[in-house]
Amino acid sequence: MLKEFFLTLAATGALFPWASALSQPVPGIAVEHHVAMKTRDGVSLYADIYRPDGAGTFPVLLQRTPYSRQNAADFGHAAAARGYMVVVQDVRGRYESEGEWYPFKHEIEDGFDTVEWAAGLPHANGKVGMFGGSYVGATQMLAAVGHPPHLAGICPVVTASNYHENWTYQGGAFEQWFNESWTSGLAQDTFNRAVRAGANATVGSTVLPLKQYPLFNMQLSSDMGSWTAKFAPYFLDWLDHPAYDSYWKPWAIEEQYASIQVPALTVAAWYDIFQGGSLKNYLGLKAGAGNAAARAGQRLMVIVGGHAGNGPKIGAVDFGPDSHFDENAITLEWYDYLFQGKQNEFATEKRVKLFVMGENKWRSEDDWPLERAKEAHYFLHSSGHANTSAGDGSLSTAGAGPDKADSFTYDPADPVSTVGGPLCCDPEHLPAGPRDQRDVENRKDVVVYTTAALDQDTEVTGPVTLDLYAKSSAVDTDFTAKLVDVWPSGFAQNLTEGILRARYRNSTGTAEQIVPGKVYEYKIDLWSTSNVFLKGHKIRLEVSSSNFPRFDRNLNNGKDAGANSAFDKADNTIYHDHEHPSALLLPVVPR
Repeated sequence: MLKEFFLTLAATGALFPWASALSQPVPGIAVEHHVAMKTRDGVSLYADIYRPDGAGTFPVLLQRTPYSRQNAADFGHAAAARGYMVVVQDVRGRYESEGEWYPFKHEIEDGFDTVEWAAGLPHANGKVGMFGGSYVGATQMLAAVGHPPHLAGICPVVTASNYHENWTYQGGAFEQWFNESWTSGLAQDTFNRAVRAGANATVGSTVLPLKQYPLFNMQLSSDMGSWTAKFAPYFLDWLDHPAYDSYWKPWAIEEQYASIQVPALTVAAWYDIFQGGSLKNYLGLKAGAGNAAARAGQRLMVIVGGHAGNGPKIGAVDFGPDSHFDENAITLEWYDYLFQGKQNEFATEKRVKLFVMGENKWRSEDDWPLERAKEAHYFLHSSGHANTSAGDGSLSTAGAGPDKADSFTYDPADPVSTVGGPLCCDPEHLPAGPRDQRDVENRKDVVVYTTAALDQDTEVTGPVTLDLYAKSSAVDTDFTAKLVDVWPSGFAQNLTEGILRARYRNSTGTAEQIVPGKVYEYKIDLWSTSNVFLKGHKIRLEVSSSNFPRFDRNLNNGKDAGANSAFDKADNTIYHDHEHPSALLLPVVPR
């Protein structure tokens, strides 16, 4: 579950304090620890197996994880008590499994091999389903791309569709906070393995004086970059490949939906860092999975929180008791339906179940996006002074007029701070989820457009886009956008957000610098939301050029921050007149 995911990232590398409890027998459940499997290239991967004690065969639920297989013990016991065999395996290069840890690189082949191995275990009935979230969702999707014959279902929770866009980059901007915090957390085990490999007392035993004895035999300089190269070389590779190129394409799920031939329960989440990719996976598999049964078998659940937390309290907002998500329970219900034929909520004709914020209620839908949602254009207006929430920026369905443009200076040395939103994986230092945006909106480099107080409840459910006309004094810059629900108290609740790096405005695969002073049209994807703006609330749009440290700072000179430190200021101008009708596109649901 996501709770264990965060606990693992925070681990210090010491032995798990609950490990001894895992070996305690549970009546009626047989458990095997440290079960080895050989991959096709001879690497040993280790798993724990849980099953009902005694004779019989059972469907297998498989998890392949980089976060230590011990974290799935609770699920293993619960599922075994329900008639399943559960196999939880450390992926290559993690914890007890052998080999090199490099994200995504081996998961198609290792996933295929593990599914087929698990299907042939004693007491397995040959039918395998996979489960888990975040990177564990990636191990499912990539295994399914390999099309192992015995894979019969997957349940990917809050995971991406493309490990360039919506994992490492978004709109051409580097997901700095996630990439650094996630990589740092995972490097802990890689470091521990290196220490264990080098902890040999015979090495250096002849050294004098004894104070110079090498604690472990690793060659590292004091340069922190060399530590990254040693323990997380993939992080440097990500920085070396800012464009969507041949490095990323072999792992791109969204280019290989036709290779996936199993039903999936996709779980996405409002405020989740992978929300955009999760929704793309559902749509892509529904339209393009490899056979009709798989296409018909796609289901979608959209919760609130994901990596940002679990209800009822997420960030600064209480979404009510119904918002709590029990990942284990939903996973078992999915496989009860899929593997045991139980007529639960997944047997209905409704493909989609989503949590509607504002009203804080669950609702079943025929599909996603909602067919009855109508796209409404909320045009940007001002007299040229929309800077800060105290400015004259407004938002309305009235068409563009003879408005003056709004301008601000973006200085990479003083970027707009990230406050909440879709973040992972260090909530202690940068909390995620809905947070009050009023401090952000007090900055002169944030232009703000707000509707009048609503005279009736207004539901927005579906994809959100900003069609923005803008120019810059620089050869490259970023434009950010944030959708906000303003409460009568003034609390400014962020809902969803996006970013677009100007040089990737036409394609994430090709960088094209802009001409300083030229107006361009930018389509900024704010992903999706489902929120009822209650009567008396206001709809607000924030526009700026930075959201740091969630995204890396654009240096405004066309160069990447991965290998450069010099930067320029950029004078950026937002247009919203007859010739440049900038508008926020919202999917409004009739009520």
